Amino acid sequence: MKLIRILLLPLFLLMNMAAHAEAPRVEKVVYHFSDSSNAMGGLRNIRNHLDASPKAQIVVVALGAGIDFLLEGAMDKNGNPYEVTVQELAARKVQFRVCNNTLMGRNIAKEKVLPEASIVPSGVAEISRLQALEGYAYIKP
Repeated sequence: MKLIRILLLPLFLLMNMAAHAEAPRVEKVVYHFSDSSNAMGGLRNIRNHLDASPKAQIVVVALGAGIDFLLEGAMDKNGNPYEVTVQELAARKVQFRVCNNTLMGRNIAKEKVLPEASIVPSGVAEISRLQALEGYAYIKP
């Protein structure tokens, strides 16, 4: 009996270690844009974030005046188009989501939204869902 215990002990230790081993954690962050006046600064923050943490999963949720930089032809105060930076970040797997409530409230056609962005029913509900149900950290640039 003692021999069986000695032989089975390593097996039990391995099973215990496997049960308590954590899967690799992924850094997940939602960036909340409710104002486009500093959108380029927020996009730079995201670029810097990815430079430091290339595997981070980043979702941008824009609502209210924060959607303006995700509309066709939008430019920053220096005349630089946002679209180029959005395309660059989308190529790095950043997801952009625009609030449909804002589009409807401001009477903006969905076709005006950059193709890199998807439309969600509610920006605030999307942020809440990402935080509560998917474990995303929250950043508001």
